[in-house]
Amino acid sequence: MSETQPKYFFNFSFFKIDPKWRWMADLAKEESAKELENVLLNSPVKCRTYSTLGLRDDADLLLWFMSESIDDIQETISKIYLTVVGKYFIPSQVYLSSTRPSIYAKKGTELSFVTGNEPKKYVIVYPFTKTREWYLLPMEQRKVMMDEHIAVAEKYPQVVLNTTYSFGIDDQDFMLAFESDDLHAFQNLIMDLRSTKVSVYVKVDTPMIVCVKKDIIPLITSLG
Repeated sequence: MSETQPKYFFNFSFFKIDPKWRWMADLAKEESAKELENVLLNSPVKCRTYSTLGLRDDADLLLWFMSESIDDIQETISKIYLTVVGKYFIPSQVYLSSTRPSIYAKKGTELSFVTGNEPKKYVIVYPFTKTREWYLLPMEQRKVMMDEHIAVAEKYPQVVLNTTYSFGIDDQDFMLAFESDDLHAFQNLIMDLRSTKVSVYVKVDTPMIVCVKKDIIPLITSLG
């Protein structure tokens, strides 16, 4: 991504569903899911929808938004809360980040979400923060360590990384979103990355949240 290309905000909104939702009639649930789908289809914000049902105790679904405008993201979320099912949504984690060129990766690298590539079955989302000591190292020293880090990642072409930046707009430094059709490959990648020199400078890389790609209507109807 070059400086002349559009910059996007990413919003990762995780929700719990109010247990009262499960007592609604099935027909009402289906109509509510269609209402929510209509909001997302007519929004200027791009959205990918994922299920975390049964995988964590603090979230049932993820709405992953991308837009050049924070105002549009807020307006879309406001419209979601006005839907029938939106009244049962309880936000559990919300992360904000933005795209920008990497100072370490190859020039011209585009994020999968930005380019509109077909989503993979899983996305693993987590906030990431490095220690202050990392930023005090000379750039050349950091680049050598990051080259090692990148070389390990390139051994796993089936895992696609979306790195966005949260400096100054959220608590973490970065938001990482790894896409893959194979969770074992992602697990192997993380285990290999633990042995790189950069890992010494990791301060926070949790929670790691596994999300399963699901269209919005089956996602909503799966909630019980």
